[in-house]
Amino acid sequence: MAGLNDATRGRLLFGGDYNPEQWTPETWREDIRLMKEAGVNLATVGVFSWATLEPRPGARNYGWLDEVLDLLHDARIGVALATPTASPPPWLGARHPETLPRDETGATVWYGSRNQFCASSPIYREYAQRITTDLARRYGHHPALRVWHINNEYCTSCWCDESARHFRRWLRERYGTLDALNDAWGTAFWSQRYDSWEELIPPRRAQYLINPAQRLDFHRFTSDALLECFTAERDIVAAHSPPGVPVTTNFMPLFGGLDGWRWAEEEDVVSVDIYPDPAADRADPAGPAHGALVADLTRSQARGPWMLMEQAASAVNFRPVNKPKGEGLMRLWSLQSVARGADALCFFQWRASRQGSEKFHSAMLPHAGETSRAFRRIRDLGAELDLLSGVTGTTVPAEIAILHDWSAWWASGQPGRPSAAVEYPALLATWHHALWAQNLTADLAHPEADLSRYRLVVIPQLYLLSDAALDRLAAYVRGGGHLVCGFFTGVADPDDRVREGGTDARLREILGLAAVEEWWPLAAGETVALDDGSTGSLWSEDLTVADATVTASYAAGELAGRPALTRHSYSAGTARYVSTLPEPAALRALLAEAAAAAGAEPALRGAPEGVEAVRRGGWLFLLNHTREQITVPLDEPHTDLLTGHTHPAEVRLERYGVAVLSASPTS
Repeated sequence: MAGLNDATRGRLLFGGDYNPEQWTPETWREDIRLMKEAGVNLATVGVFSWATLEPRPGARNYGWLDEVLDLLHDARIGVALATPTASPPPWLGARHPETLPRDETGATVWYGSRNQFCASSPIYREYAQRITTDLARRYGHHPALRVWHINNEYCTSCWCDESARHFRRWLRERYGTLDALNDAWGTAFWSQRYDSWEELIPPRRAQYLINPAQRLDFHRFTSDALLECFTAERDIVAAHSPPGVPVTTNFMPLFGGLDGWRWAEEEDVVSVDIYPDPAADRADPAGPAHGALVADLTRSQARGPWMLMEQAASAVNFRPVNKPKGEGLMRLWSLQSVARGADALCFFQWRASRQGSEKFHSAMLPHAGETSRAFRRIRDLGAELDLLSGVTGTTVPAEIAILHDWSAWWASGQPGRPSAAVEYPALLATWHHALWAQNLTADLAHPEADLSRYRLVVIPQLYLLSDAALDRLAAYVRGGGHLVCGFFTGVADPDDRVREGGTDARLREILGLAAVEEWWPLAAGETVALDDGSTGSLWSEDLTVADATVTASYAAGELAGRPALTRHSYSAGTARYVSTLPEPAALRALLAEAAAAAGAEPALRGAPEGVEAVRRGGWLFLLNHTREQITVPLDEPHTDLLTGHTHPAEVRLERYGVAVLSASPTS
């Protein structure tokens, strides 16, 4: 099976989306010259070119693409060749309106933008596979080809009649019988029992709340329907290409629409797009923390090095106010991705568009041209990546796992829950941030994964847990593992059926709890005091302990004197329960204490606040996320791979500065 190493060939990949169909052949030659000057070695071509390649049904226009690929190859620039199926041409929607998606109300989502296709439509799939087959036959053995890039940011959902038929087929395969489906969906509630498969429809707009199990299955179905489209195109390009050409598609960052664990298993290379907000500063490090979370998730999906398919050279165009990246920030965030396992750094896009919806989205080559500061930064980054080629293919060690599951996300985000303020991705980000801020590197892991290699396992929240996941957790802690479990976890099974007792008995045994008597969610802005001097927000619970030790109790209100935080020795391991969302400093302290007890070490002890430390291979990456110069103490001499300088006892990082250090040999 092909992999990212086949594409990198020992060198970090650097480049971006290239859309030559927007430009003249004279501009193509200028682009090639400037790409070489910038150190670009990979161009993603053809992502939105369907209407150019097939201007009318069955017609083919390949001359321009032949020339572009030959030019890139002659310049020793590899190609990530995309199938253009994310953006069908207008003629497909005009001639075949049944290929267009419909929303929950039945309204058509028209062409005129992109991603206007129904994944269940046989006609869409037929045309998509035709153009994919023709591209693969023509270019599968082109010497410039390094990677196949299928579609782009799969994200569409559809509630049309064709999707309904496909959904019914999917449900038949999942449940086998209507009795099994009715049991799984709990259709005795509100007289929702189904008597024939034909009665089943997607969760369209209804008078009141939709059956949550139906909605949960529709999330799963939509992910699987899109995955069918991906694997069909993947198999076509693989059949017409040499064995060493990997296939990928780019995920959106922490996107709720696709089951990323299932999708990653079907990719040769896992790739993602990352667009942190540059308006975040040192007082609100949401930008770098978000980038770290997405990188850690993608590395975990890839089980090793991964590909950053898109980032912005500076400003984006999709926020209410689109600020550019300050001096040094593009470099800092790019090298953060390398530190956390990326072997490819690509941008959207190479040359800034002069027309269309993204003409104000920044590019490697901006409107200001080759003499601009922005292009100078790109040239400088390309030169530095050459110095970092040695890190290609190396791994990022992590002793901590954060459990994450898309089904739990989907189920916990539905209406009719105790609190609409509890948002799964926000909780995940908050707990990851508490580890990241202390340079405790974490993988993300599926709840049913083998956890034995991790010293500490953290669950911010998993409302839904399978029997297999609960058994894995029990075995992990019994075997000596350390667990920190957040509130409202283990409440439901995979059918969104509340577990006996309200929280699964196996989890209660691990945690040393007798019962979660009641959930007490908190209103927006409301906090609850704990007797250790800290406060909690968002949530609280009325707990009864069995044999757990209470480490903090609620200090006021209805729950005054009741347990809030607990710790329990379970066989050879330890499990902690957190029934509220501790304030940031308290959550950091709790996780630091748990990590220390588990023997999980930060990447660098004593790093100043604002400095991110990550180990990759034999290198220590230090990243200064502040606007001030910071001195970082070192426990032994190190040499900076970027500058060649040796630092005996400390290294000075300028504003947004980066050092990539290896231990210097002693004399």
